[in-house]
Amino acid sequence: MNALAGLLEENLGGEAAAPATLDAFLAQVERRAFRLAELNLGHREDALDAVQDAMLRLVKHYRDKPPQEWTPLFWGILRRRIVDLQRRRKVRSIVVGWLGGGRDDDGDELPAWEPADDAPGPPERLHDAQSYADLAAAVRKLPRRQREAFMLRVLEGLDVAETAQAMGCSEGSVKTHLSRAMQHLREHLEEWR
Repeated sequence: MNALAGLLEENLGGEAAAPATLDAFLAQVERRAFRLAELNLGHREDALDAVQDAMLRLVKHYRDKPPQEWTPLFWGILRRRIVDLQRRRKVRSIVVGWLGGGRDDDGDELPAWEPADDAPGPPERLHDAQSYADLAAAVRKLPRRQREAFMLRVLEGLDVAETAQAMGCSEGSVKTHLSRAMQHLREHLEEWR
């Protein structure tokens, strides 16, 4: 399990020293934020929108906060944006279904609102790419709060207090969600041990 987390951390890029400017902070978290959003949303354009919106909100509302507060604030904003996009997608798919079974007035199929299936690639994919895909699939299967706790604590490296602040819950809830997420991942990724 540690090897998978290390692989994912390597793919996402490690955390460097705390940046002195907000621009440096945003440049530092940009790639990891995109990966987190893409894992949760399963759609590249939605992930780009979520990250851009989170960055803009941080700059607009929290630029005067001390640098040590930017990390939990940013991840909390991004988490809420991801949840909003997931809710909108669900509502759209329900509305599209009600409006005519997924077809417009001309009988043409309306656009699908659900993301494409991210099944693993061909067998000749590199071992690292396959393990990353398996980990990403297992993380997507986690309940939302467990996924958030795992990604913020393990992948982003926030401490319990920062994670609780970003998730808007107690530190005990963070610990419970993380414990359950780790158990689920151990069970579903047994072959990679």
